[in-house]
Amino acid sequence: MKSKVYFSKTISPETVLELYKKLGKNLDGKVAVKIHSGEEGNQNFLKPDFWKPVVDYVKGVVTECNTAYEGARDTTEKHIKTLKKHGWTDAFEVDLLDAEGDDMVLDIPNGKRIKKNYVGKNLANYDSMLVLAHFKGHPMGGYGGALKQISIGVASSFGKSYIHGAGDPDAFWTSDHDSFLESMADAARSVSDYFRGNIAYINVMCNMSVDCDCCAVAEDPCMKDIGILASLDPVAIDKACLDLVYAATDDPGQGHLIERIESRNGAHTIDAAYALGVGSKDYELIEC
Repeated sequence: MKSKVYFSKTISPETVLELYKKLGKNLDGKVAVKIHSGEEGNQNFLKPDFWKPVVDYVKGVVTECNTAYEGARDTTEKHIKTLKKHGWTDAFEVDLLDAEGDDMVLDIPNGKRIKKNYVGKNLANYDSMLVLAHFKGHPMGGYGGALKQISIGVASSFGKSYIHGAGDPDAFWTSDHDSFLESMADAARSVSDYFRGNIAYINVMCNMSVDCDCCAVAEDPCMKDIGILASLDPVAIDKACLDLVYAATDDPGQGHLIERIESRNGAHTIDAAYALGVGSKDYELIEC
């Protein structure tokens, strides 16, 4: 059976909420809303006002984790300041999942590269998760979407190094590249399993730079905005986004983004997650 991916060309806060409702999924209990807080200096990340209607609707707590590289979000103190500067704490209740204490460890018995995933310990306080992703390029992963949000995004600062190093935190910058991508897929499987289906995904295809929102100095967007997608399947929604990029043959910036994705073998993360059973590459795109 094909996974359903809902799609609208209209990009607005109201459309985000409309597409979430199309999923027919009631996220139970306390809802963690995974966002990207945006590195200080980044001009492309999606701001709190854009996400506010859907976050308020699910009565969610905005969640983030510290980074593993030097910047404005690599310590709890600096990250909290950035969250305040970017307006997140004014708009929502915010929980920095790995702010203090030991990490929570999720086992990955069928992981190809890593068998454990180190996530912020506060994840244990939540019953379900809404994953809000800004789809764009990425300097290391090729692209960033739903799978990155539940792997690198939910990992603690140490966990990010562990994934990047394919099990060796000291190999953050030097690990085999495909092993890093496969470790992301392993980590995504552990978070997907943890919530036992109580998880939903929204990808927004706008401000599409070749660089991630984690870059303090990022290129300006190179492609025209495409739309918003929503699904209960992280593999399907990311695959649909890639397919939409490849279909935009009349966009003069398409080649630049595709070069970034292909030069980093970005689609391999989708293939690895599919092989692990995280989701399906076979989907039905339902335009709304």
